[in-house]
Amino acid sequence: MTFNVCMRDCYDTCALITEIRNGKMIVKANPQNRVTQNFLCPKGALLPNWVFSEKRIKMPLIRTGQKPSLEFKTSSWDEAISLIAKKMKDTMVKYDAKSILLYYYYGDRGFVNAHFPHRLFNYLNASIIEDTICDRAGEEALKDIYGSAQGMDPEELENEKLLIYWGINAAWTNMHGFYLAKRLGLEIWTVDVTKTQTAKKSHRFFMIKPETDVLFALGIAKIIVERKMYNSEFLKQHTIGFKEYKEYLNSLDLEYISKVTGIDMGDMDDFAKNYAQKKGVIHIGYGLQRTLNGGEAVRAISILPALVGKMRGFIYSNHLLPRDYVRGKKLRKKEGYKITHIELADYIEDGKIKFIFIYGTNPFATLPNQNKLRDAVLNNDVFIALHDLFLTDTALFSDVFLPANTFFERRDITDSYYHRYLAFNDKAISVAGKSNSEVARMLARALGMKEKVFYEGDDEIIEKVLRKMGISYKELQKKGVIKIPSSSYEPETKSGKIELKSSRAIKRGLCEFPKYKPVEGNGLKLISATYLFTISSQYHNTYGYEDPAIYINPEDAIVRGIKNGDMVRVFNSCGSVKTIARISNDIQKGVVLMYKAFWPMKLGWNVNYLTPTQMNEKYGKGNAVHSAWVEVEKI
Repeated sequence: MTFNVCMRDCYDTCALITEIRNGKMIVKANPQNRVTQNFLCPKGALLPNWVFSEKRIKMPLIRTGQKPSLEFKTSSWDEAISLIAKKMKDTMVKYDAKSILLYYYYGDRGFVNAHFPHRLFNYLNASIIEDTICDRAGEEALKDIYGSAQGMDPEELENEKLLIYWGINAAWTNMHGFYLAKRLGLEIWTVDVTKTQTAKKSHRFFMIKPETDVLFALGIAKIIVERKMYNSEFLKQHTIGFKEYKEYLNSLDLEYISKVTGIDMGDMDDFAKNYAQKKGVIHIGYGLQRTLNGGEAVRAISILPALVGKMRGFIYSNHLLPRDYVRGKKLRKKEGYKITHIELADYIEDGKIKFIFIYGTNPFATLPNQNKLRDAVLNNDVFIALHDLFLTDTALFSDVFLPANTFFERRDITDSYYHRYLAFNDKAISVAGKSNSEVARMLARALGMKEKVFYEGDDEIIEKVLRKMGISYKELQKKGVIKIPSSSYEPETKSGKIELKSSRAIKRGLCEFPKYKPVEGNGLKLISATYLFTISSQYHNTYGYEDPAIYINPEDAIVRGIKNGDMVRVFNSCGSVKTIARISNDIQKGVVLMYKAFWPMKLGWNVNYLTPTQMNEKYGKGNAVHSAWVEVEKI
């Protein structure tokens, strides 16, 4: 029996117990994690299929054919690593170290595995992709109000009456959190733009028009303040700016808010009254903040808990483990390019990036505006090295492929951005490939690096980081999981208060209070949501589940002469795809839904052929992929 933890980029981060019986892997939930103890999600239950998939690559590959293709020859590790090192050296000599880009993400959230390669690229003064694509806008918004994005411990929901899912389909994407709320007998509300599975299983559902969340939150705040349902003593002691915020709310018109949001005045009034009475917790989703209004929406929503007297009455994104040491940030002497994921194609087109090392992500499926990205790589001289388990769409554009191992094949630790359990992950089996830290060390040797910092062992790094946190690595190995209690929910702003009137926001060039800005487009608003059986593009190739249809409201379908099951063309300025139409009352008028990040090499396309490369500039260049519109026509 070994302790493991699912390292996927998922809220739940389930603690696991793994057994190998007669050559077969059996995986079950570890009961020591009280949030994830009861069951495995559908993806987790199929993990052995993923680990032992015949599609895994076992030896390095070097390109022999033109891109995009899977024309490779098998090579040795030495040959592949030497070629990558040579290309890196050539790039630094011919161009500059910052023309080398480390492009990563959290397809595997192992602490050492995800972060150790940064050491080498920091030392080289190379460029490292800016981590903005997921939750950055909301994070910046919460820092404006609270000083950090830390929310409450979900286990504290046992002391609550009401949980509001705002812009998150938790029944699919935070399954253990959702059923924790069910077990605790909480009243559950959902605010969303489509009738998700979460909405269907909630006690109340508020279908809001896209990108109007900021207005809805302000409307609720206005009612709470006008009816004097706020906690005056809490606001006096723990916040600043309430007087000015109250004056701002006075300037807002509830009838206008109702009309724009699509929420009936009576429903808005009832929401405010019951929320104030029950002092509900709001789980703020990532989806709603991936819009041009997303940062302002999170700022507006996050003020509501303070009005009813809760210090951190929201859940958003919690992190436990510090990253600077494992990443070797102090090794850097010069800055590289500040490139977000969304800007990758622009930097390639401008000739600024000539070499890319990729791990933990499949950008040729997950990035928006796929046509632009693919054209940029094909029309410019850029060398790509990929470290992955499978020949993904990114492999079609790579020059060298290095096989990776899974988290069952190495030792590591990880935290969760939902609950507060730290988990140990031991090696349970060996199948193929190497970890990111192993590859980084091999590259350092091939580049002639002598410094000990590049060869520090995984266990040594983990022990050192945990020791500084006051945690025994031996104890963690023995128990499998350790809970790290919240030290404090006190605000981390400069004032030490919850800043309803945010000095940080003002300094960043924003209005002193959240403000709604109409966002308009042509056609139907496109929502590209997470699918039940995938995490971004992961598992599509191994599990085989997919739903490429476009879901459309009956009224929008009638206007376009579309019947259920018709083949349609979906298009905008980014591209065009052909798929099947599904007519559904779960989709509101003016909106269409498609599930994201299926492999284009399997479908011939995915929704990211339609999504734009636009950012929420004043909110950390957060991803605004949901501010997208398409037109749909019957073929």
